[in-house]
Amino acid sequence: MSWKFWQKNNDGKPKKKKSKSREWVDAIVFAVIAATIIRVFFIEAYTIPTGSMERSLLIGDFLFVSKVNYGARIPMTPIAFPFAHHTMPYTTSTKAYWDGVQWKYHRLPGLQDIKRNDVVVFNYPQGDTVAVEAQNRDYYQLVRNSSWKEINSSYTIIYRPVDKRENYIKRCIGISGDIISMKDGLVSVNGKPEKLKNTGQFSYAVTFKSAEVNFGIFEEMGFKLSGDYPDITPLAEGSYKFNGTEPMMNEVKKLDFVSSVKELSSAAADRESDVFPFDPKRNWNVDNFGPVQIPKKGWTVQLDSNTMPLYERCIRIYEGNKLEKSGAGWLVNGQPASSYTFKMDYYWMMGDNRHNSLDSRYWGFVPEDHIVGKALFIWMSYDTDGTFFGKIRWNRLLRGIN
Repeated sequence: MSWKFWQKNNDGKPKKKKSKSREWVDAIVFAVIAATIIRVFFIEAYTIPTGSMERSLLIGDFLFVSKVNYGARIPMTPIAFPFAHHTMPYTTSTKAYWDGVQWKYHRLPGLQDIKRNDVVVFNYPQGDTVAVEAQNRDYYQLVRNSSWKEINSSYTIIYRPVDKRENYIKRCIGISGDIISMKDGLVSVNGKPEKLKNTGQFSYAVTFKSAEVNFGIFEEMGFKLSGDYPDITPLAEGSYKFNGTEPMMNEVKKLDFVSSVKELSSAAADRESDVFPFDPKRNWNVDNFGPVQIPKKGWTVQLDSNTMPLYERCIRIYEGNKLEKSGAGWLVNGQPASSYTFKMDYYWMMGDNRHNSLDSRYWGFVPEDHIVGKALFIWMSYDTDGTFFGKIRWNRLLRGIN
């Protein structure tokens, strides 16, 4: 193809015919450019690698995520290898981008604002990726209580720009300005209880009347009995832990050999210091926390010992201010400050698989510059644990996400 089609050939000489190889090169270059524009500004494909959104989204679901709904984010790291995220294909450490050029955060106008209960893809807000498991709680303690020098001596830190950090997908439970709290696993938004969606799942303790139980019944109900993440695991003699949706567990309750079904709380399993805001003064855990207000652009918060554990990271890391303790007060960019006005909107994200999700309960608020897009629909779903003819989940193809 001609890249100078607007120029006329006035020399009277016949145009030289392109070779087959040149035509192929031109076609490939055009296809890469067109696909990159579509991927960056319109729509992109993602896959679900973990079970944090079950049963709304399953491991092996392939999604299309819209960049248009919330407005496409202008690439913050513009020089990168096409179709790669942060590492080159078939490698684990070779960078697929050059961070020598960094652009400030800008976003094109979108079709809508982020709404409560939207399923959103965003960049991991905890920041730097550690070479150990992200869920490692010793790392959270180290980040909170140690200097960066101590952290670097204990862990391998991979520094990445915001738009090159890992992509996460969660449900937006609260938007900027909302007040979030949770009691015994039930979330409240602005004082109104919000039940878990029917497609989300919770943990339950199920006790049987007899040791003779045909577990095949539960498989027919939709429970997964095998694989890396089975839905039913032993708790004690005659008692099992079930991971399931509320409608599924209502069916379990109806079985004549079931003695009791009770929701399981994580209060005993999670130390208060494991969850956001890593503040020993707050007795918070993954099922009981808050209330906490989500920062909103233009909202002013007073800086004191009560608010700083909640908003220090937003002020220092996400909004790029130099924050220092000075006597009984604080210095923001070298100036005494008793309050701070936020520059961005923030969101509270949680997984639908409430007891198996690393989300805002651990790392707090998600800033607007980390938002990638809105999950639209599932175009393919592949079950690695399925039989030969059942690996494709045909009933999930082209299913909308809500």
